[in-house]
Amino acid sequence: MIQSAQVASKFTLFTHHAKTFPNLVTALRNSMLRAGVFKNERTAEEQVVQVLNFNIHLVKDFRGRRYIERITECIPVEEKNEYTFDHRNEKTLEGKFTKFFDNATVYFTKTTNRELYKYRNILEFSNDSYVLVNPISEDNIREMRNNMEENDVILFDKFLERNWGIKPPVMPITAQEQKKETRPANASRPVNARPDMTEEQIKARKEKLAELARQKAALAAKNGAKSAPRKTEDRPVKNDEENEEE
Repeated sequence: MIQSAQVASKFTLFTHHAKTFPNLVTALRNSMLRAGVFKNERTAEEQVVQVLNFNIHLVKDFRGRRYIERITECIPVEEKNEYTFDHRNEKTLEGKFTKFFDNATVYFTKTTNRELYKYRNILEFSNDSYVLVNPISEDNIREMRNNMEENDVILFDKFLERNWGIKPPVMPITAQEQKKETRPANASRPVNARPDMTEEQIKARKEKLAELARQKAALAAKNGAKSAPRKTEDRPVKNDEENEEE
């Protein structure tokens, strides 16, 4: 199971009956040692924590209710070079010894009691409701977003920002998206704009053209009102007798 989760698989689901997360890691490590895959406990444990992203722990109470008690995230601790060369800057022998023992302390800590992973609860069931406790790590957020559809990514980003204030990362623009968003260089330039004009000059020219267009429209509306035919009143037609009397 550990080997299949490391390569050639998008994700791996399996069940276990460990009561706590450290017990889960220990049980899987011991199983790998018994199978003869590894001989060193620390090496086997390193392989285990590399594939344990989340642990969904279910419980069954005395009433027979089965529910998710917590969701725990496993965060492998990367080994970093924490040694320094500060002893070279010390002028006294005592200072050099102090810096040397600082490096020696780091070395023995890594050799005897190096922390391989950290774990923290993301979600907990408390008082008949689910409570968000800790945010998801950046690495798992990135991997989760990479395996979501666009609509799910939008909802997931809103969830992160609403609950933990995590802003969505700025994703690089692909060549296809850049081709869609790219406009011609002269798309926003006026027709009579010179190539050597600055952005400020182009903006002023556009405003001037817009003002001239408004004046032209107002003048056309005014001339149209003057040239419109006047409405004449309807006069009754007189008959021949009325014409003779006149």
